[in-house]
Amino acid sequence: MHYPLTNPLQLAHLLMSARKAKGLTQAAAAARVGMSQSRLSVLETDPSSLTFEQLLALMSLYELRVAAQDKRAASAPGSW
Repeated sequence: MHYPLTNPLQLAHLLMSARKAKGLTQAAAAARVGMSQSRLSVLETDPSSLTFEQLLALMSLYELRVAAQDKRAASAPGSW
């Protein structure tokens, strides 16, 4: 399934929803990626300070992937 993100609030919602779908508490998820529970709480509310490394770690934990797609053209998955 695709989750197109166009603003930080959508990313915040995705992070929280994905964590909950995996049955993880904030504390458990944060510990697995090497951050504090309070830091994850902030990121699930306002991800504007999220680093790319943190994003990749969280997406890996939640078994999601980050992808960029040209929104002007409907191209086949995996093609540039």
